Amino acid sequence: MDSLHNKTVNAMPAPTWYRLKMNGSSPELAPYTEIVHDMSIDAENGSLDAAFFGAAGDFDAAMSAAQDAWLATHPRAAECGAGVGNGAGHGAGDDDANGTGGADQASTHASSTALDAPAQSLYQQQAQAQEDAHDIRATFETGMGTQAEAWFAECAQQPFVLRVPRNTRLKAHLQINAHNNALNCNSIDVIAEENTDLALTINVDSPHEGAGALATQLRIFAADGARVSLVRTQTLNNTYTDINNIGFITLNNARVTIQETVLGATNVYGGIAGDLRGDASQCTLLLDYLGFSTQLRDFNYSVKHHGLKTECLIKANGVLTQHSKKVLRGTIDLIHGCKGSAGQENETVLLVDDDVENLTVPVILCNEDDVAGNHGATIGHVRAEQMFYLASRGLSKQAAEQMFVSALLEKAALNAAQNEGANSNSYHGICRLGSNVIDDFAIRLASHDIDLAPLTHKAAHTHAEQEASEGTHE
Repeated sequence: MDSLHNKTVNAMPAPTWYRLKMNGSSPELAPYTEIVHDMSIDAENGSLDAAFFGAAGDFDAAMSAAQDAWLATHPRAAECGAGVGNGAGHGAGDDDANGTGGADQASTHASSTALDAPAQSLYQQQAQAQEDAHDIRATFETGMGTQAEAWFAECAQQPFVLRVPRNTRLKAHLQINAHNNALNCNSIDVIAEENTDLALTINVDSPHEGAGALATQLRIFAADGARVSLVRTQTLNNTYTDINNIGFITLNNARVTIQETVLGATNVYGGIAGDLRGDASQCTLLLDYLGFSTQLRDFNYSVKHHGLKTECLIKANGVLTQHSKKVLRGTIDLIHGCKGSAGQENETVLLVDDDVENLTVPVILCNEDDVAGNHGATIGHVRAEQMFYLASRGLSKQAAEQMFVSALLEKAALNAAQNEGANSNSYHGICRLGSNVIDDFAIRLASHDIDLAPLTHKAAHTHAEQEASEGTHE
């Protein structure tokens, strides 16, 4: 199997200056001779019913059905196909939003010459060609990009499919553990049908000593009126690499919320890409991260607004200490036709040491006038006089660093205990990692008086059990 090494992942949709070295990454991940596909899933009240298991082709089938429905409500796109270059979504202008005016625009487009056309960058030309195809399947993306998708297709093989039938609610938990001297690689498809409510938590951990890599790819299809909430907590030891690739699409009035907490692993490569295709659809992407020692955190978040009155929020908070490095690319793309839409992205990062490296590039791409886009970053330093004050109170430089690291770990532990319970895998993973990093972490947590009452025992269905059930699933 080919390796991710020397491949380009987490590439920015619209490249910036090459000298900034932020346009993409090449993961330091050598090929593994042993590849496993190990994860377990359970529901809130026990084992997951077989009715929630889908088949390998269900995601593509859902995308094709959505494409047919979209063309039925956008006759101009169906008639023009790839011939007219005025964007997908609702076309150009209010008339096109109602499916009229296509003939006039086609005539205008045909009569224009190369001298009449505005100058476009390579990115603009590629983006325009993609929109001209009027195919939501072709525009679906994952955050790490096509080279990572090809690698997952080879590495993870058949996806695990979680399908939530319409008008139902589901709370489910995925546990994915790293394996020593191996790559644990899994692909997951989530299909939330009309008016469903799905709350999915994913805990990525390394409960045993060792070294290796863990890779997950998640694709989310949120149909009309669906609500999908994803919480991913990563607590790998510092001897592992974490690769996390996510892509989602929202139809009319759908909402996707993703909360990522990145606490461990030597190298982390994570990407999220979203397509707000339907009108009045929304997404919220939240990221909490911690970097210490020589750890690398490399993120790429990208959201495209296609539907009318769509909304997105990208918000990141992090702490970097010692010699750690973080790269965050955040792009909000307001596609022509997404009138009334709004996007916002913000990051707050605390730089504890002078030797950390922080690269943040918030980007707004806009091809529509009746929209709102806001972005910003707050980067704070622990000043020398502040460190001197802490030293005067008996805290060494190392103790001060541990104080900042512990604060973020404690926050993650408290959130896990509150949302999932103090007997959850996420909470125990944070406690284990925190104890490895902070000497008195258990004592610090004890001061918060967390209720350690055990939760109801949950039975797990493995990936193999789902594959066995596919023969009876329709």
